[in-house]
Amino acid sequence: LTPAQWEKVIEVVNKRGIMPFLDMAYQGFADGIDADAFAVRRFAEACPVLFVSTSFSKSLSLYGERVGALTIVTQSKDEAARTLSQVKRVIRTNYSNPSTHGAQAVTLVLTTPELRAQWETELGQMRDRIKLMRRELVDQIRQARADFDFGFVVQQRGMFSYSGLTKDQVTKLRAEHSIYAIDSGRICIAALNSKNVKVVAEAIAKVLV
Repeated sequence: LTPAQWEKVIEVVNKRGIMPFLDMAYQGFADGIDADAFAVRRFAEACPVLFVSTSFSKSLSLYGERVGALTIVTQSKDEAARTLSQVKRVIRTNYSNPSTHGAQAVTLVLTTPELRAQWETELGQMRDRIKLMRRELVDQIRQARADFDFGFVVQQRGMFSYSGLTKDQVTKLRAEHSIYAIDSGRICIAALNSKNVKVVAEAIAKVLV
């Protein structure tokens, strides 16, 4: 969403008394670490209460460690203390004590200037590569099927794309071309590379009707 669209969302959330819960699992993969946090900052400023779940599984390649955090913005210290006590009860009954290995790795990277700079550079490289793959996919589909406009894929951001493919088309991709997407049509742009993007594009072109 654009900043203007986020403002509209915030307006509706406050008007209807909705308690917002934002999931930030791909920070840094859209426009950058700081830019991707825009919505979180605006919700924190505009809403009395806010829940934010943050994951480092993708941005720090720690998927197997399940590293993340739950941040809760409240209206007062007393409310924060009462909320924390309830969160601790939920944690205790779910996983009690998570492994600290992943959290220690994240802490080391974020608090060591050289490591953080290296991480931000590498994250930027991944972000740029994904954007390149979006353009390549659209160009290859356009060459195979000029009558279909997939330009919207370039406008989307992050590791995934909502392709607009139907469940039947996704099934054909799997059965006839061994290319996998979930039934909603969401595809993983991060899985594309210079060697397979043309194959994927041509397969998509063939299932379009």
